[in-house]
Amino acid sequence: MTTVFSGRSSLCPGPPGPVGPVLPVLGEGVRVPLAAGGEVEYAALDYAASAPALRSVWADVAEFAPLYASVHRGAGHLSQRATDLFERGRAEVAAFLGCRAADRVVFTRSTTDSLNLLATALPAGTRVFVFETEHHAALLPWRRHQVTFLAAPRSPGAAVRTAGEALASAPAGVPKLLCVTGASNVTGELWPVRELAAVAHRHGARVVLDAAQLVPHRPVDIAALGVDWVAFSGHKLYAPFGTGVLAGRADWLDEAEPYLAGGGATRVVARGTAGGVEVEWARGAARHEAGSPNVIGVRAVASACGALAGAGYEALAEHEERLLGVLREGLAAVPAVRELSLFGPDAPRVAVLSFTVAGWDGAAFARALSERYGIGVRAGLFCAQPLARLLLGETAGVGGGGGGNAGAEGCGGPSQAVRVSFGAGTPEEHVRRLVRAVRELAG
Repeated sequence: MTTVFSGRSSLCPGPPGPVGPVLPVLGEGVRVPLAAGGEVEYAALDYAASAPALRSVWADVAEFAPLYASVHRGAGHLSQRATDLFERGRAEVAAFLGCRAADRVVFTRSTTDSLNLLATALPAGTRVFVFETEHHAALLPWRRHQVTFLAAPRSPGAAVRTAGEALASAPAGVPKLLCVTGASNVTGELWPVRELAAVAHRHGARVVLDAAQLVPHRPVDIAALGVDWVAFSGHKLYAPFGTGVLAGRADWLDEAEPYLAGGGATRVVARGTAGGVEVEWARGAARHEAGSPNVIGVRAVASACGALAGAGYEALAEHEERLLGVLREGLAAVPAVRELSLFGPDAPRVAVLSFTVAGWDGAAFARALSERYGIGVRAGLFCAQPLARLLLGETAGVGGGGGGNAGAEGCGGPSQAVRVSFGAGTPEEHVRRLVRAVRELAG
């Protein structure tokens, strides 16, 4: 069963020779102090939380900054230019996502904000189906609706079967929504998005894709995947300044009360005949973009979309597959290390990988990587607690361990995992340094 991109085997290290970044990012060459003294170039391996800004994005923002002005309804020259740039950014994002002609592109603060916006726009009586393996941003916004939480599948095929069976059992004639991730923020594994969308539509359901971890690594085409909405965050797409995107079908968005009530979301506001005010809300993206929008953030997102499209996702995927091969082959040689996986070791994935080390809790291990080696990773449950706890429970008691750094959560295993993530700006040396550090710390 195919997903979005398979690539070659993730365990294959590829051809010999060092691999440099696909696109230059800010922060290259930054040096950080070590606990034992001295400094080392910082190895930023926490892209899944926030990717460093592309240099080209920063340059585009710097070029625009002297012309910065508030958008929409301003009569001044700079306001007109900023408005034009803002709306061209919307068109560029739409093209980047392969939006259909009638689709909306709404700018938000983040993936979390986008999914919460959509949750407020669901028609009354909507049944929501979501896998328990989702990030909290996709797991929690639907609580005001009737939600069916789907058990963690152990293969892409099982995910499609589980969704199909659940949707088939829902009452006919009620609105239905399936929320699914494109790539896990815990394991990096790719989900069968196209197949899930097809089965959902067969049962009269719509699909929203959480693409936060997918779009920085693989192309996302709304029409080709057959999803109804896509949500993602600029700060994971090499674009700073806190802007997100919700793109997709217009009807539910246009019929819903505005996500935020305020200026820009209205067409007419007047005194009501019985007191209070009467409001005619705007239609289109403006309906859910009340207030002064993040013009700088939109410029950054549009610039990042253009840079990734220009570099080509094939080159990016090849770069990441090569580095994943180096990482996974290196970690597999350390007996104390256990990689977390839902679909198994051969499942296609993006450049996100979580693991445990026998004798260590993840938080202590991540601190050691930072203090002794200048490596930045993430430790924890990664805002996906049901999935992370499930996978951590499976590693409890495996591969020896029980050292003084071990935590405990339910099964005597580690209470937190370590997550490594990288992308377009990662040099091979940083990944190899991590492998050496893990080998030394694990003993």
